[in-house]
Amino acid sequence: MKAKPIYKILDDKGRVLIPKALRTAAEIEHGDIVRLGVQKGVVTAKKVDLIEIGDQSPEAVEAFVRAAIRDMPKETQIGIAARLLEMIEQRKGQHHE
Repeated sequence: MKAKPIYKILDDKGRVLIPKALRTAAEIEHGDIVRLGVQKGVVTAKKVDLIEIGDQSPEAVEAFVRAAIRDMPKETQIGIAARLLEMIEQRKGQHHE
């Protein structure tokens, strides 16, 4: 049995919502990393566990960090968050000197 196509409208920021039924079928959940690509004019989206080695774009680094901390113990997450806040405060101080 062939599934009926689903049509969505791209918003003004270039976003499109992936319907829950498709996310469920692809086993994609909130916080997962999705690699986007294009092949012969067809946009693809694939759930991945890790970003490709060498991809240092801000988006790839953020996706990696979010995926890495998702399964950490809460105490570790809090420690990382505290350290990040310290770093932000230090940078603020450096910009005001």
